[in-house]
Amino acid sequence: MNPEIDYREGLEELASHYESILKLLGEDSTREGLLKTPMRVAKAMQVLTRGYAMDAHKVLTDALFKEDYSHMVIVKDIDFFSLCEHHMLPFYGKVHVAYIPNGYITGLSKIARVVDIFSHRLQVQERMTLQIRECIQDTLKPLGVMVVVEAKHMCMQMRGVEKQNSITTTSEFSGAFNQAKTRQEFMNLLRTESKKI
Repeated sequence: MNPEIDYREGLEELASHYESILKLLGEDSTREGLLKTPMRVAKAMQVLTRGYAMDAHKVLTDALFKEDYSHMVIVKDIDFFSLCEHHMLPFYGKVHVAYIPNGYITGLSKIARVVDIFSHRLQVQERMTLQIRECIQDTLKPLGVMVVVEAKHMCMQMRGVEKQNSITTTSEFSGAFNQAKTRQEFMNLLRTESKKI
């Protein structure tokens, strides 16, 4: 799906709902600056939730390669943007993924695509972290997977407690990463690699 061209079914209906929302907020939806806003927002929302129309497992299996490598593979600092399902406000940050292959590897960019797919849905950070880990574990069947997500939440920055600098960190791990030593190696490599590049 090309997010700039291929919009999903229901776009017109979605736009009409946004027009109603503008009116309920006290705006004049017929004024010049807002005439095209309902359709713009409808298109934006379809782009921001395009992950519903994508299969993360297929992304990984489309680039699956037999390889005799059994050490940690890390893809770090994967930028992501998502929408909190509670207030539909953005949360954004970095995802770090490590896995230990068990006979098969996947294209490195595919790990980032998996993050992209799950982040482009209405989410909570905890579930997104779990979904990324489960997808990689279930599809590649590696010796272990670990996912760490660091994010800022606009629902905490713009409303409610209005705390601008808080960062939420979540993690999920399986297999070899159940050992504290392996988790610590991953965390050490994250810090070390950041200094090198």
